[in-house]
Amino acid sequence: MAGRVTAHSPALITSARFGTTLSTDQRARRYVLTMAVRVACFLAGVVSPTPWNVVLFLAAALLPGIAVLLGNARDNRPSAVVTDDEESPLALTSGEIVPGEVDDEVAR
Repeated sequence: MAGRVTAHSPALITSARFGTTLSTDQRARRYVLTMAVRVACFLAGVVSPTPWNVVLFLAAALLPGIAVLLGNARDNRPSAVVTDDEESPLALTSGEIVPGEVDDEVAR
């Protein structure tokens, strides 16, 4: 389809965490989606025959706990990954060291 534009998210190439707003929106969306599936299971359990309605009612009873777990799941990636082979990002890697003295008296 030559003229069709598809919207997709770009590839994630960083170890940085998602923003707080984006993370909160995603967690709320997961919670609402899981609760929508729960409502669908309950309604399907009302109209389905006996062996299936028990399964659907059990799913509807268990889904709130799963919805809370998915809603509270955060992005727990570490902010920076530093191994023993690499130097700390805050360490001086090059540059000139200027010798000097500290004068405790404050000039006024």
